[in-house]
Amino acid sequence: MLFKFCHTTDALAGQSYWATVGGGVKTNETFQQAACRELLEETGLSINDVGPCIATRSFEMQLPSAETVIADEHFFAVFIENNDIKMDSWTKHEKSVIKQYQWWHLNELKNTPETVFPNNIPHILSDYFPHLFKG
Repeated sequence: MLFKFCHTTDALAGQSYWATVGGGVKTNETFQQAACRELLEETGLSINDVGPCIATRSFEMQLPSAETVIADEHFFAVFIENNDIKMDSWTKHEKSVIKQYQWWHLNELKNTPETVFPNNIPHILSDYFPHLFKG
């Protein structure tokens, strides 16, 4: 599941892209704990633990505030039974930039002309879960 971000008034104005659920890690919080918290905050889906870390990346990025930071991202496999997304806990900023969410099939991700972050997500998924994406 990916969110579509469309920035219109912040430092990223004019940028539009799809990205995973995510956010910052709080003090004394593990990446796994942050993933569970962010999943709850951004989707309303509550889980006790995430699956394995299936990818990481570090890169310099500009925030909507115009601040430049080094992002250290960890991607986890999360399997859920309930896909009823709730946006009740979204911040004012999230409500202004997240325009939609979508569940994607691997072939859709491979063939979309739209910008998706991380841009290698089809490879991450097919490499880690080859049994799910045969044929």
